[in-house]
Amino acid sequence: MSSDLQGKLGLSRRQVLIGAAGLGATSLIGAPALAQSSGGPLKIGVLLPRSGILAQAGQSCARAEAIGASVLKGLGYSVEIIAADTESNTDTARARAEKLINDGAHLIVGAFDSGQTGAAAQVCEQRGIPLVVNIAAAPQLTEQGYKTLFRNFPTSIDLVKNAFPLMKDVFATAGKTPTKALFLHANDTFGMANKAAWDKLFPDAAMPFSMLEPISYDPKAQDLSVEVAKAKASGAELVIVTTRAADAILIVREMVKQRFEPQAIMSPGSPGLYDEQFYKVLGKYSDYATTILPWYDPKGSLSQQVQAEFGKLFPRDKFEGHAFNIGCTLDALLVAADAHKRAGSTAAPALLDALRATKLDTHMMIGPAITFDAKGQNVNFSSAVVQNLDQRPTVVLPKGSAEKAPVFPVPGWQARG
Repeated sequence: MSSDLQGKLGLSRRQVLIGAAGLGATSLIGAPALAQSSGGPLKIGVLLPRSGILAQAGQSCARAEAIGASVLKGLGYSVEIIAADTESNTDTARARAEKLINDGAHLIVGAFDSGQTGAAAQVCEQRGIPLVVNIAAAPQLTEQGYKTLFRNFPTSIDLVKNAFPLMKDVFATAGKTPTKALFLHANDTFGMANKAAWDKLFPDAAMPFSMLEPISYDPKAQDLSVEVAKAKASGAELVIVTTRAADAILIVREMVKQRFEPQAIMSPGSPGLYDEQFYKVLGKYSDYATTILPWYDPKGSLSQQVQAEFGKLFPRDKFEGHAFNIGCTLDALLVAADAHKRAGSTAAPALLDALRATKLDTHMMIGPAITFDAKGQNVNFSSAVVQNLDQRPTVVLPKGSAEKAPVFPVPGWQARG
């Protein structure tokens, strides 16, 4: 691994050496299974925003590559990973997808962001190469008739649809209900899709609060003081957000500075509030932020295996702060590897047929077997309420999976220990 790529991944030299030892000299995984495949190992191009505005999330997802070395080998899969960086840019994502295919990638996994995934999807469709989406929720990705795209992640519609009843459960458990809410969101592809889903579903959701005028912002902005001031002036009791880590940090910092203390900050499925960087930068102010989203199964055997491997490779970091990104990416790698093993070939037509017939019971995220409908969408995702408690993302609902009870309304900024 070059020092430049090492830096983009945010890995120490020791972590690189450990990862290289696990991956082998060419990132070859599962040599014993190689003989079972008539086409040799599956070369997966993993396309992620390893630098740029989404670098933190992309680097978090990338840790699944190193962890997958032992996990996939143990499951009998034969995979070689080729890493690529979108630089958080759609044009670069399109160019890197093209290069991955030219460099021999049989299949692409990625790309965390909906806009960048859409750009890569166009290339994969033109070249006939399968694309397995790890994280990207914009509904249009599976509504354009692509034959080579398979999304192992819910759409924005499903994220929001799953959030409504769970939000009601939070209020019922706490015995307290807000009367006015405001949507504060990034104006990128995902942010707009998430907001559009909310607008479409809210009128029929019978929620106990009214919605105030929404506020959007550029996720590349370095100052969100004006937007937070507007939110405070609105009198909103509940702030619903669609963020990334960097803008989520800016928002909370401004809320503390301006003493804006709504009853809660909640998100229907966006990243940021549970990311490791959010905890590291904000400390006690990161607590009580709530996200309703698909989550890893902490009691699952695969999750425990992944957590143990994470502890070896990244001993200074908290697993929970990366578990969502790693879980989604590792499951996408599993989908690809499983299709290759069943296809017995690296040829695109065989891989596509195998992907359409996917029924993968063993995976990391909560939910039944991974399968895809005619549009390439996995519809078997469920959501959990994850609240930051003691600077750790903690499942608080549904009750059957809850580690603790939800806190609502949340304590004021100065009341936190």
